[in-house]
This record gives sequence, C-alpha cells and structure tokens, in this order.
Amino acid sequence: MPERGEVWLVDFGITQKVRPALIVSIPYADADRALIGVVPHTTALRGSQFEVGVRTTFLSEGAFLVQGIQAIPPKYLVRRLGALSVGQLQQVTDALLRWLGLTRV
Repeated sequence: MPERGEVWLVDFGITQKVRPALIVSIPYADADRALIGVVPHTTALRGSQFEVGVRTTFLSEGAFLVQGIQAIPPKYLVRRLGALSVGQLQQVTDALLRWLGLTRV
C-alpha cells in the first residue's frame, strides 16, 4: 500500500500520460472506497502559486500541481520512485490547503 509522502509513477491515461505523482491521502480502510489521493508532477510550468517545486534525486525539474489533485484506484500506480522529506511534503500540503481555502488568514 502506498504511503502519504511517497512519489509514484502513475498511469493517468491517454490525456495525461504516465507521470510522477505525490500520494497525499492516508490509507483507506476496508469500508472505504479503494481510492488514493494524488497530486501530479509537471514539467510544464506556468509560474502559478499552486505549483510547488521540490528538489529530489528521482524527479526531473518541475513542480507538483496542487490544482490537479485526483483520486485514483491503486491499480494505476506503476511503481514507487521515492519519498519527499517531511518539509517538502508540508510545502505541498500548505499549497493544497491554500488552494482549497482551508487556511486561516
């Protein structure tokens, strides 16, 4: 089972292709739907406040696009690439909460 903070290669289908994505959800239980929350990584940057760049040895230069969050079945996870540090995961989480309007002003 993939864990929060890990980066996996994910098959998003024809429209988005296979690309890295960050696991942002917690593990699901037996009564839950078998879905995993992911934020895709992109190399096509626009300079958006919702693109979070993190440096790792296992990713190309780019950013996690929190506006692209999706829930996918685990069968679309291809393989684990690595994991973000606690601080890197917090950067992505902060941007995601800001985009969702769940931060205090």
